[in-house]
Amino acid sequence: MDLKLTNKTALVTGSTAGIGLAIATSLAREGTRVVINGRTGERVDRALATIRAEVPGAQVSGIAANFADASGASEIISHLPAVDILVNNVGIFEPKAFAEIPDADWYRFFEVNVMSGIRLSRHYLAPMLKKNWGRILFIASESAVQIPSEMVHYGMTKTAQVAVARGIAESVAGTGVTVNSILPGPTYSEGVIDFVGALAAQQNKTKAEVEKEFFEHARPTSLIKRFATVEEVAALVTYVAGELSSATNGAALRVDGGVVKAIL
Repeated sequence: MDLKLTNKTALVTGSTAGIGLAIATSLAREGTRVVINGRTGERVDRALATIRAEVPGAQVSGIAANFADASGASEIISHLPAVDILVNNVGIFEPKAFAEIPDADWYRFFEVNVMSGIRLSRHYLAPMLKKNWGRILFIASESAVQIPSEMVHYGMTKTAQVAVARGIAESVAGTGVTVNSILPGPTYSEGVIDFVGALAAQQNKTKAEVEKEFFEHARPTSLIKRFATVEEVAALVTYVAGELSSATNGAALRVDGGVVKAIL
């Protein structure tokens, strides 16, 4: 299937590891000119080497920028004035009891997870509308609809991303620009790999045993009973970024392994 992504330019934020790196690699494989992003030049260089090794001839470059404040978006925009595809993937998470989350953490999570995407989308929307073609995607989470009690501040930002994506889509109705959010479920990303490994060592269990128990007790509604791979998430993102997804707009698309029980 030709997704008609050849020579499109895509920016994927937070793409030096995990889901973001898998998205960047998948887009590069489709012939997209991909710009990756990480907090440091070292991380960006490592990710570029990884993509080039997996996709010979990949059109890929990188920009180091930290989205802890508005300067991150400004840095990106100064190097990259226009894109065809914007994947707002950068994000942070941290388990913490609600009563122990200070104001600073609420603002920090909102700044990185939500405002980064708002700032970039606000800038890149105009050139997309001028060409009457563009794709904006927010990588949210199933936590947007099933707020985790251990990460209320994280869940709040994911819900906000879904709302922002829908609102932007409403604002460009009737154009060739589409805006959607993607809701991954538990995914075997960099952070999860570290978490599972540490837990397995602590409990003297195998990673497979820890994963099995996680889906028995923490996410029993999962239908696949395992962590999704980053490549599985990237496959959906790559399709939605392409020409063939033109009728998919304003949607919150789940790739959650069936964790969310609601059918709508």
